[in-house]
Amino acid sequence: MINRVVLVGRITRDPELRKTNTGTSVVSFTLAVNRRFSSNQEGGQDADFISCVAWRQSADFMANYVKQGALLGVEGRIQTRNYKDQSDRTVYVTEVVCDSVQILAQKRDQQTSSQPSYQPSTRNDAYQPDVQSSYESDFGSDTLDIASDDLPF
Repeated sequence: MINRVVLVGRITRDPELRKTNTGTSVVSFTLAVNRRFSSNQEGGQDADFISCVAWRQSADFMANYVKQGALLGVEGRIQTRNYKDQSDRTVYVTEVVCDSVQILAQKRDQQTSSQPSYQPSTRNDAYQPDVQSSYESDFGSDTLDIASDDLPF
């Protein structure tokens, strides 16, 4: 079975680092992902707000480098969980658990020439940042205009 998610979107607020009782770092955040739709108006667009969570070094990376409005690329898996709220009702949560997080571009007024990214290695979970060129400097803008007819599959 396959449970993989790849998203590109803007973070809706600055991430806040929290620690579990055992000292594990965790960050919960929301990613606004644009979605095109067909309508009578040309170029209709809407956004989906996707709940995400990052753990350990990914959470530490986000707390240090990611700010509201940054364009992020995240890769992970969809997870569902539930809990009882204060009034004893069951609350169901669906979220993306991030395996890797990359800054593709900072908010327009905070851009730098290179953006750090964090992808955990497959052998150990040590922090290994690398620097990639800015998404905008590579492609000229923060959106790509690709129609489904342009894709080879």
